[in-house]
Amino acid sequence: MSECPCGSHAEYDACCAPFHNGAIAETPEQVMRSRYSAFVVDKLQYLEDTLTEESKSDYDAEETKTWAENAKWLKLEVRNTTGGGKDDTTGTVEFVANFKVGPEHHAHHEVSTFVKEGDRWLYSHGDMNPRQEQRIVTKVGRNEPCPCGSGKKYKKCCGAAA
Repeated sequence: MSECPCGSHAEYDACCAPFHNGAIAETPEQVMRSRYSAFVVDKLQYLEDTLTEESKSDYDAEETKTWAENAKWLKLEVRNTTGGGKDDTTGTVEFVANFKVGPEHHAHHEVSTFVKEGDRWLYSHGDMNPRQEQRIVTKVGRNEPCPCGSGKKYKKCCGAAA
């Protein structure tokens, strides 16, 4: 037995192999992890089988095969999941798939959307290289009231240590 390429630290035979052999994934994250593993272990038909009908129109099996064969798959990092529970019909998985093609390292960062059709979670679409929300930081002037609510000037309160 060997460790599953999806990064779960479980054995492949107990993790993604059942999905590659027809078991139905219970969550979008399981579909995402097993789709990544399909690239690694050459189960490329699984990739097509886990697409919605709309997504299949853009799928190029030959291009996918070429990409999978030319890449050395390094690791999958699942960063975030939303939805995808038992009563949900949609869910998202944010992930980074790291791989090399020749000497060049690549990171495919995506937020994938999955939809539940019947009892199966299927890949619908993905947004590549998602941007994080911009943080806006307001600078407090020395003579302004301290934002902690003490009633003192910032320079005599929280700004005294700065």
